[in-house]
Amino acid sequence: TSCGKKESTSRRISSDYSALRSSSKPADPEDVSPSADAGNTGTSGSAGPAGTDTATPTPAPATPTPVPATPTPAPTAAPTQAAPASVEETLAAMTLEEKVYQMFIVTPEQLTGCDPTTTADNIMKVSIERTPVGGLCFFKKNLVTPGGVIEMLKTTQEYSKSITGLPMFFCIDEEGGTIARIANQKAFGVTNVGNMADIKSESEASIAGNTVGAYLAFLGFNVDFAPDADVLSNPLNLVIGPRSFSSDPNLVARYASAFSKGLQAQGVLSTFKHFPGHGDTVEDSHFGTAKSAKTYEELLACDLVPFAEAETGGVDFVMVAHISLPNVLEDDTPCSLSYHMITEVLRGELGYNGLIITDSLKMGAITNHYQPQTAAVMAVQAGADILLMPDNFVVAHSGIVNAVKNGTISEERINESVRRILEAKQRI
Repeated sequence: TSCGKKESTSRRISSDYSALRSSSKPADPEDVSPSADAGNTGTSGSAGPAGTDTATPTPAPATPTPVPATPTPAPTAAPTQAAPASVEETLAAMTLEEKVYQMFIVTPEQLTGCDPTTTADNIMKVSIERTPVGGLCFFKKNLVTPGGVIEMLKTTQEYSKSITGLPMFFCIDEEGGTIARIANQKAFGVTNVGNMADIKSESEASIAGNTVGAYLAFLGFNVDFAPDADVLSNPLNLVIGPRSFSSDPNLVARYASAFSKGLQAQGVLSTFKHFPGHGDTVEDSHFGTAKSAKTYEELLACDLVPFAEAETGGVDFVMVAHISLPNVLEDDTPCSLSYHMITEVLRGELGYNGLIITDSLKMGAITNHYQPQTAAVMAVQAGADILLMPDNFVVAHSGIVNAVKNGTISEERINESVRRILEAKQRI
């Protein structure tokens, strides 16, 4: 059943990313710092110094004296490593402030104050010590060369693990086609899998996901804010357009699931976006309020179909849009701040148990109407686990901490989200 008509053409998708692997070896030796093992001149054993004794050796007796056999020493047991702390142990050891910081994914510039951030220097380390956020979202300006990206992510991850004991989510919007921070830069030399509208089978969708996942994992990313699971049900929609697989909700569900599994096969966590569906809007929530006039029954029959498959499909994240549903919510509250849409519909009726993340809280649909701390508290109350790029994440963090301390939000509500975050971080 189609929610609207859309034409598309088939194209061949290649899973070759050898160009990236080759281009990650820069001509300039300073482009990539050597690994921790590079240049190691130590040895695990030695033959000893060369002998200098030239005396004539004494002949051995005709019948050698028997020598008692030397017993073979018992092998020394390898030192036992402490088992990784369980999720509950880690959670119990965290302060409230640390737990709330894990609920934020921000840009490198928001974290460090350096614009653009393209390296992981001491400023990055000090910034993580001061504000140990759960993850970073990278954009084109952060991504200069393959070697530079590999080194930046590797070093930043080392800082995070050393400081917090936890890895960071390293996130990127790499859908393919027009939204491809890596593939749309010649310096990375990878295949752009093209717009999702041009994909014609689950097999092609799976190849696309594997292709993207392979080069993202090679660079060090562990979360892709993809695939787009919007049903393009409004022909006047411009913000989604060819980013959508189709106007057919069942086809979108199948292709998005195949793309998601392709990412996961490469060790990259996947995201269905933009719940409850941005394909019916005319407005762009980047700049202001975007609305859909659909009723809940109409959403169930079309836009919500792919998201209803997110749990059974093992999708790691669902990103919630800032669109308004006046015929469902009876006001213009963005879905990203709506308890009904996140907790009652996405968690309850659709049964999704993975991570729920807001769309960027720097978008006009939020900043035009809410202060950072207000939007943050509302998002947590609504049921979001992760807040993406608030306008001022330090203020937003303080707002949530204060809300817990004054009883507006329970600490157990925070624990619910951090528990999901810690469980997901065990998979990266």
